[in-house]
Amino acid sequence: MPSTPPGKPDTLTLAPAPAPNADVERRRKLFDRRRTTPGAARRFVAETLTQWGRTERLDDVQLCVSELATNAILHGAPSGGLVLVRITLADTQLRIEVHDSGDAPPHRRHVPGTAETGRGLLLVAALADDWGVEERQGPGKCVWAAFQHSTVPAC
Repeated sequence: MPSTPPGKPDTLTLAPAPAPNADVERRRKLFDRRRTTPGAARRFVAETLTQWGRTERLDDVQLCVSELATNAILHGAPSGGLVLVRITLADTQLRIEVHDSGDAPPHRRHVPGTAETGRGLLLVAALADDWGVEERQGPGKCVWAAFQHSTVPAC
């Protein structure tokens, strides 16, 4: 189950919206709830960011989308459900969102040192510049991670 890292509130957090005149690129893709979804989401994000010339934090972004997608298939999307991955690139911020139809928000969880699972959101909090959870219209939630980047694309 996702957890809230120390220093993060248990309430919903909203990332700043892009400025009204900012150039914004968006891509999204629906995935079936399967064990292969985290890998497919990583590939989708890598291909998209490579096409946009925004690979400077690719490893961090791929790990975060993998953790968020894993949480969505394990704890959010019901059997036969779907997971939506959305990528938004604004002026200086990249935002990765993973939507599922589960209503339970991530919550703080204490994980024993020998546990093999339960650290996904701790990794997201360590790698992303910000992260949070938003309610959606209709069922479910959106868990997101935001990454600051330069205004000049990587070569």
